[in-house]
Amino acid sequence: MHELEKKWLKEAVQATTKINGSLSWQSPSNIALVKYWGKHGNQLPNNPSVSFTLNESRTETCLHYSMPESRGRLFSFFFEGKANEAFGSKIEKFLFGIKSFFPFLDQIQLKIDSRNTFPHSSGIASSASAMSALIMGILELEQKFSHQPIDLKKASWFSRLASGSAARSVFPQAALWGKTAALKESSDHFAIPLQSHLHPVFTNYYDSILITDAAEKTVSSRAGHALMEKNPYANARYQTANNNTIALLNALQKGDLEHFIQITESEALQLHALMMSSHPPYLLMKPNSLKLINGIWNFRQDTKIPICFTLDAGPNIHLLYPENDRENVLDFIQNELINWCQDGKWIDDKVGFGPSPLQV
Repeated sequence: MHELEKKWLKEAVQATTKINGSLSWQSPSNIALVKYWGKHGNQLPNNPSVSFTLNESRTETCLHYSMPESRGRLFSFFFEGKANEAFGSKIEKFLFGIKSFFPFLDQIQLKIDSRNTFPHSSGIASSASAMSALIMGILELEQKFSHQPIDLKKASWFSRLASGSAARSVFPQAALWGKTAALKESSDHFAIPLQSHLHPVFTNYYDSILITDAAEKTVSSRAGHALMEKNPYANARYQTANNNTIALLNALQKGDLEHFIQITESEALQLHALMMSSHPPYLLMKPNSLKLINGIWNFRQDTKIPICFTLDAGPNIHLLYPENDRENVLDFIQNELINWCQDGKWIDDKVGFGPSPLQV
């Protein structure tokens, strides 16, 4: 058992008073620059990853808690006002697995209401925002019994157990998850903030999310991670990701846009190459994904404006660019890129802040 787990078990608190009430948190999604793809053990990454924390793409989660009046079911989950039994069962199973650290969960009735500020299947990691928002709510609930401040390292740890990429969403602007020689405080068990490591050019970076296909993915990220176990290029990939992490951290600190672009686009394409070289192989990019990529490359070559792209495990393109070039890039989106977006849909986002409480 990790030393932090021992510490948190000792600090675990029971519900010492009868309580009824509600609390709400909002938490952002994030977009990985160095990709997390492949895991082992209990949600531990096979390589480090680096991400930008988004600003507008968030999950808002309200926890309604009360002392149970009977021995009936103590948990229910609603997404955007409707009961969601499938996802609710996953969350209930997760909460059961961590209740030794949060024993008060066994003593209260819990109803969770959750909503996203972004459309489903829009190329944004909803599990990262949803699970980090849930954990922040649980930690505030714990605070009502322990009166201790919320520990973001603990938030990242348990967010990681719920959804790997959620470990990075608890920190503003940018985060690193996974052990790397570049930063001695890094860990596979929790993410660390990179806010103090960012050159000013990256603190207001934009992410325009271009929707090429809003349909549900044919292969889930969970299945994709599992397929890495027999991927013939897995070991080479993990070494490359380690090297890219070190190089990207250096570029982020120095404001080196050339190397930032090179690493970020290479990571995106490697992710999808790994999918195509899995057994069985699969392809998540769509024809318009390729049209957008080529359009971005041509625009950058013609204008010398330092835009670049990345993708998550899906077909939609994240267009990244500095604030100083926003006017020109918006014109490019409206005049050209929007033609390759499904129904002209895109989401205007940027690097932003971490979780925050909401007024109930």
